[in-house]
Amino acid sequence: MKKWQNHLGIIIPLLVVAGLTIWPTLADSISARETAFTILKAVALASSLNILLGYTGYVSFGHIVFYGFGGYIGLYFLNEQGWSIWASLLIAGASAGALAFFLGKAILRLRGGYFALATIGINEAMKALINNLDIFGGAIGITLNFKVYKEYGGAAAALNMAFYIMAGLALAAIIMSYFIRISKFGLGLLAIRENEDAAEVMGVVAPNAKTWAYVLSAIIPGMIGVLFFFKNGNVEPHSAFPLHASIELLVMVMLGGQGTVLGPILGAFAYQGMRGYLVTNEFFKDIQLSVSGAILLLIILFIPAGAIGWLRKRFAPLRRVLP
Repeated sequence: MKKWQNHLGIIIPLLVVAGLTIWPTLADSISARETAFTILKAVALASSLNILLGYTGYVSFGHIVFYGFGGYIGLYFLNEQGWSIWASLLIAGASAGALAFFLGKAILRLRGGYFALATIGINEAMKALINNLDIFGGAIGITLNFKVYKEYGGAAAALNMAFYIMAGLALAAIIMSYFIRISKFGLGLLAIRENEDAAEVMGVVAPNAKTWAYVLSAIIPGMIGVLFFFKNGNVEPHSAFPLHASIELLVMVMLGGQGTVLGPILGAFAYQGMRGYLVTNEFFKDIQLSVSGAILLLIILFIPAGAIGWLRKRFAPLRRVLP
């Protein structure tokens, strides 16, 4: 019973994902499935970014690079080499993790604004590189052969399968985030966030810890990339490495509460709801990113701990159930 109580904080996030997974079936609606897919994608990406941003305090404006890189790698093996979607997901996640490892060794020596600027540069450099590689189709990108879908029962069945895989990836991201947070490794990351120099004095090997946090935060976005482009049927440089998507992820994590497990989930829900309104509103549709930037500024100024952090601070009993 005690062990169950110790993990009470993970129950709410898991119930949220389970509800999103069941909702389209109960509604018997393709529209509901697409909406749930978008939210689950946001939840998984935000929870992954939280491992770096929330636990170490390192702000990445280019985290979407792993999503795009994994998408390209996975779709290449799926389309050109005839691999299954499952094998392509694994190679995409492994490739994104490997990229994060090598990048982390270089740029995680930087701190603050220098690190943030470096991540922007990496995203733009990767976009330019992919844009000039013929193996990945250059500026045209990769278009999936329709025959690929036949192995999964046709396009409709493949889209349905992609939805459930996305739900699984969202679950994996949340579970990974939770167990990292309560582990000794996670405690070291939180110490780095509070004071990196003091953490090193206390025995935390900061360069290694930060690098592995970066790697773990990159794996699932790489897998999400190949799944999303498998669902869409093609990938192009501009859709694989959109800088604005990284900014939106930052808003989601900070809106809900960085460094918490439930925060990125709440932030993903809130931001996706707001985004749905903005892109369909005549006045706001062309200034959507400006609104996102303004929201990010307001969060930093008035509720830096996010919604969950604010609730935990105001209501002590919630600290146990709002991890």
